[in-house]
Amino acid sequence: MTASLDLAGIGIGPFNLSLAAQLDSIDGPEVRFFDRRSRFDWHPGMMLPGVELQTSFLKDLVTATNPTSPWSFVAYLVAHKRFYEFLNADFEAVPRREFARYLAWVAENLPTLRFGREVREVGFDGHVFTLSFDNSQQSARNLSVGVGLVPYTPAWAEPVLGSRVFHSCEATHRLSSAQGRCITVVGGGQSGAEIVLHLLSVAPADAEITWISRRPNFQPLDDTPFTNELFTPDYMERFHALAEPRRRTAVARQKLAGDGISDSTLRAIYRRLYEIRHLSADGPQVNLLPHREVLDLAQEGEETRLVMRNGFDGGIEMVNADTLVLATGYGFDLPQCLSPLKTRLTLDESGLPRLRADFSALWDGPADRRIFALNAGRFSHGIAEPQLSLMAWRSAVIANALTGRRHFDLEQPREPLVQWTADDLGAFAADALNLRA
Repeated sequence: MTASLDLAGIGIGPFNLSLAAQLDSIDGPEVRFFDRRSRFDWHPGMMLPGVELQTSFLKDLVTATNPTSPWSFVAYLVAHKRFYEFLNADFEAVPRREFARYLAWVAENLPTLRFGREVREVGFDGHVFTLSFDNSQQSARNLSVGVGLVPYTPAWAEPVLGSRVFHSCEATHRLSSAQGRCITVVGGGQSGAEIVLHLLSVAPADAEITWISRRPNFQPLDDTPFTNELFTPDYMERFHALAEPRRRTAVARQKLAGDGISDSTLRAIYRRLYEIRHLSADGPQVNLLPHREVLDLAQEGEETRLVMRNGFDGGIEMVNADTLVLATGYGFDLPQCLSPLKTRLTLDESGLPRLRADFSALWDGPADRRIFALNAGRFSHGIAEPQLSLMAWRSAVIANALTGRRHFDLEQPREPLVQWTADDLGAFAADALNLRA
């Protein structure tokens, strides 16, 4: 076994990649990040033509807390001699393919990443964590778990998954060979909308495209300024201090702040529907079915039939689908390699690790042996935690916790723009009194 690391990262997605990029600016800590894949590849199954980010490119791996880092998106543009062309393109939103190439560029150049190394099992001997690979072991004093979310498949669809019924994470590879005339997409978020827009562009005239959403309508992402205050360190710190029932209620209310459809995507879909209805004689038939909850699915030979409840009028409806795409989202699941530690973790009612403010999981081991969980804090840190928006800040928080010093300056303004708590209001009032005095 090689010498112990200060931190071993399990999984190399954007979040652990951000942590690796931030730690690259710190001399001292011995860290390695491991992934079973042979190379970095971000959501290849969802790289449909024209898809865009829903967040600013400035919310990259590092810029929010380390703007001079060589691993910023701007540094990537400069390194590839496309800075001015990127500016001149004046993108309304950055192409997701561009951001994926940026992430891959960082992954190709960071020296602490190890691809093709699958962590089979993680144990704890009372002093250090032990990571077991196929033919070797590695010990580490701390862990960072960033394996990403897993596709969520509704129970009614699980028995029929295959070439005709598949999750949206496989869309790029599967849609080109979609079978049959009727293609149905279930899911009213951004992924479902992107797939529908793609189908409206490529489906033949005799195709029938059906879009089903449980939401009351095809609803836009709330990307307005005060809603975006939910995606700030100020808000996340205050959210974490709330009692858990209040946090869960807040997350439910804020769904469209992080899980709606981009305005540009909705406009593009509507304009294409206008063309099909009024300007073209060869467009596919389109059925738009919001406010429907799929109750069951039956498969007879090559035919799949969905049974739905209409939330608008209460009726029961059926639709047929030759190909069914499940844009039903993702969920957190502890990786199998952590099974030996699962009973030592404190889990919430959703099966998620309970996290401290520094994103380390509560467990029964020594306080100085931490398991940092990335993308597991929706109910502990808020709706921004599973998204790209605060990954640079979160990585800086973890880096400071790991080193035990304030390498990154994370101090927030004493007076937040929005007074979320009674303490905020009290501080604001006290400052106002001091100014008048």
